[in-house]
Amino acid sequence: MLRGQLGQLEKIDFDLSQARDDADQRRRAPRQTRDIWFTERNQNIASSFRHHGDPLFRKQSDFQMVEIYDTYEYGRMLTCDGKTMCAETDESAYHEMIVHVAMMTHPDPQRVLVIGGGDGGGVREIVKHENLKQVIMVEIDEVVIEACRKYLPSISSALDHPKLDLKIADGIQFVAETADQSFDVIIVDSTDPVGPAEGLFSDKFYKQVFRILKPDGIMITQSESPRFNVRVFKEIFQCYREIFQPENVHCYLAYIPIYPSGMWSFSYCSKDSIHPLENFDRDKVQAFARKTNLSYYNDEVHAAAFALPGFVKDLLSESK
Repeated sequence: MLRGQLGQLEKIDFDLSQARDDADQRRRAPRQTRDIWFTERNQNIASSFRHHGDPLFRKQSDFQMVEIYDTYEYGRMLTCDGKTMCAETDESAYHEMIVHVAMMTHPDPQRVLVIGGGDGGGVREIVKHENLKQVIMVEIDEVVIEACRKYLPSISSALDHPKLDLKIADGIQFVAETADQSFDVIIVDSTDPVGPAEGLFSDKFYKQVFRILKPDGIMITQSESPRFNVRVFKEIFQCYREIFQPENVHCYLAYIPIYPSGMWSFSYCSKDSIHPLENFDRDKVQAFARKTNLSYYNDEVHAAAFALPGFVKDLLSESK
């Protein structure tokens, strides 16, 4: 009887020892996780974002492949033809900076035109300004709007705003057919100069933009990365200076992690010598940023954005 009990105890001890060995082996073994990445690349560099699996949205439009991925670090992310456009966690830097720098320096921005911007983030920021009467957004690709309405509601939330006139159309043609001096502010929220946005990077287009701005009008564009896309950056500013005059063209920067190099530039072009720093009321901007709960833009960022690194100043000097 005693030998039987001892045998049972030995078996229990063996089972416990085996269980501990199995547990140790499981701890040492590599964990199995879904390791799926979206990678944006060109011939020289690549940026990768780990995501949860299949795209939430994928559709080939008449112009480009539109996709939305659910990434681990940046939330939901919009891509077009394999290039990152915007992501939930860092989109505020881009959209606040492309909008509020002009809106807070123009004396009375009542009519605003947005070319591109199908994700809706720019419009979301524009309608925060109480003196606004109308914003027209001209987006060529309806699929971008469809995707963002469904899967990026925090960005596209103003696409049904009563002050918005949304047009699915070619922005180049719309500008060409618009009457002189129609808008206070024009924001060109385009993708890179390939595919459907290629025509937005031409002197012919920007001469038309100049024409439809009011006498005190301001144009803002995204003007690429001065570190990553040097040639386009220099050509853009050379073009703007020929149309708006050199003293009325200013470069400013913001930092957007999902874009190549993280450093991104914008252009501020004034038709009638409005200066982005001299026509800038710190107290007004500070109050606006607090009231509207902005994430990136404020009075200090506004001023600092125009403080350019030496190599950017050199590139701008070379583009004259």
